[in-house]
Amino acid sequence: MNDMTEQEEQPLLLLVDDDPTFTRVMARALSRRGLRVNTAGDAEEAMQLARQEQPEYAVLDLKMEGDSGLVLLPRLLELYPDLRVVILTGYSSITTAVEAIKRGACNYLCKPADADDVLTALLSEQADPDTLVPDHPMSVDRLQWEHIQRVLAEHEGNISATARALGMHRRTLQRKLQKRPVRR
Repeated sequence: MNDMTEQEEQPLLLLVDDDPTFTRVMARALSRRGLRVNTAGDAEEAMQLARQEQPEYAVLDLKMEGDSGLVLLPRLLELYPDLRVVILTGYSSITTAVEAIKRGACNYLCKPADADDVLTALLSEQADPDTLVPDHPMSVDRLQWEHIQRVLAEHEGNISATARALGMHRRTLQRKLQKRPVRR
């Protein structure tokens, strides 16, 4: 069997997240676990990719530029009713978890999640309500640290541009960056 035929037999997963670093790392990890992965940075790009090639699975970020994962979810399910979708978010709440499941997601995961968590969520028959929102969600300090890192990556490490985007003084941002990341 040649490599092309073997690759076509692997299940296709559509990964939609506006964080390019997270997307690249997650796509690589899922590929190593036997999936073909198409990536998109927003809902429109995701719809274009989904129309070109039918995915069996999708992982959607909840909060993205443009349409959110909750808006994209029913649009994808309209195209492919059997698509198994997991909503992934750094901003977990019971309200969004319930809404995601109502709209057709098979599961809901809180970031940080690794490729094994994603695969388990995609392949499990029913969402486990006890795991939808963690008992100990990330602290505000940890969420702030994650957000700063994301904005910093978006501005390619430029401290001044990141400080402007965050609406804080450059020296304040530098002090925050010198601290170690908050554990939880």
